[in-house]
Amino acid sequence: MTAPSLPTPAADIREHARRIRRKSVEMSHTGRAAHLGSALSCADILATLYWGVLNIFPDAPRRPERDRFILGKGHAAAALYATLGYRGFFPVELLKSFNADGCILPEHPAPFCVPGLEAATGSLGHGLPIGLGMALAAKIGSGSQRVYVLLSDGECNEGSVWEAAMFAPAKGLENAVAIIDNNRWQATGRSDEVLALQPLKEKWTAFGWSAYEVDGHDIDELLAVLRNCPDGSGKPVAVIARTVKGKGVSFMEDDNNWHYRIPNADETAAALKELGGS
Repeated sequence: MTAPSLPTPAADIREHARRIRRKSVEMSHTGRAAHLGSALSCADILATLYWGVLNIFPDAPRRPERDRFILGKGHAAAALYATLGYRGFFPVELLKSFNADGCILPEHPAPFCVPGLEAATGSLGHGLPIGLGMALAAKIGSGSQRVYVLLSDGECNEGSVWEAAMFAPAKGLENAVAIIDNNRWQATGRSDEVLALQPLKEKWTAFGWSAYEVDGHDIDELLAVLRNCPDGSGKPVAVIARTVKGKGVSFMEDDNNWHYRIPNADETAAALKELGGS
């Protein structure tokens, strides 16, 4: 029962991200499930966390000293399931059942539906409060566990996110990390046009967090920030990750139609050809 061997080369993490994207496309097509653009935008973040940052134990997924990861943007579950499968939490073959009737891989995550999945998410705004509860429990218990929560930028419209954002510095939760997948789209339009989201980094700073802004597709930038948490400031950490919705497939990139669209057979084949490999 060993944690990941660090550091993992950035090139290897990029390959894991490519495989996650490829599998997410396949799962969206075969499972008739939407939100593919959201899954593709966060693949680099997930690969960086699971192969380069998190202290986890795929052969003992409930081990108490593990770091926790919560997918606040639960609609991107296909990417998380693919990550967990490739990381060894369960057989990759199980991914073929995604979103099928009676399956254990629903379109939005259910708690402990598979090993490595910590919480039910998809009702936006719940993931960060859940994660901060875990971070507080670790602090009370004098544990070294870190808790990483991945939110969408549209999820930051939820008041519960900002209630949690005030709670974390009040309790000194320096072991908590919020990562915002800032792909600039949400269900019905540009995130900044739906609500005045920007300046996002400054908002988190004003709420008492140590805030960073990175290219969410640059593995080296992600590693530099995420491996340095806690960052020594005594504050929780917020990472604003600039991303592209649909990243990796040219005809899906920055096209919000892929928030709800499901690729047909021809589109799936074209996407897989662009992503390459197997």
